[in-house]
Amino acid sequence: MAAGATVHTFDLTLADVDRGVYEDLSLRVARHPSETGLFMITRVLAFCLEHEEGITFSEGISTAEEPAVLVRDLTGLITAWIEVGQPEAERLHRGSRLADRTAVYTQHDPAKVLARWEGKKIHQRERIMLHSFDAGFIESAAALIERRNAMTVSVTERHLYLELNGSSVDSAIHSVPLG
Repeated sequence: MAAGATVHTFDLTLADVDRGVYEDLSLRVARHPSETGLFMITRVLAFCLEHEEGITFSEGISTAEEPAVLVRDLTGLITAWIEVGQPEAERLHRGSRLADRTAVYTQHDPAKVLARWEGKKIHQRERIMLHSFDAGFIESAAALIERRNAMTVSVTERHLYLELNGSSVDSAIHSVPLG
């Protein structure tokens, strides 16, 4: 855990009907002092939407060597590189070369994020997916975060229903390939 980080706990029920993933999770999420609530909730949602065996939060903000979320197989090999926000093209290029699958979850306007990568070298860019949410969704969700959180994430037909500490918000999940 990074020095000065604030730990948030999420007692989480995940029901991703689209992928057939149903889990009860207890997550301890270290929030770096420079990390916004918007980034943190996007990171937690990326973890949920990508959940599979071997998924973990990395050191993320405090290291340039790993993405916010990654998946490793039983041998320790990185199988999924999952970025949050608007990472530099070089990070995506590196991640796409290291992992079988690369994805980005953003709390920003996806058109502006895509524009940042225009003309930049990104390995197998056509295989990388950019995921975003309806305008205002991430802001609404971030406003509900406390130190201890009860959270339910349900996904059906690419629509996310989030209950966080007794309040509900929902959004479509928008996905576009980079290339």
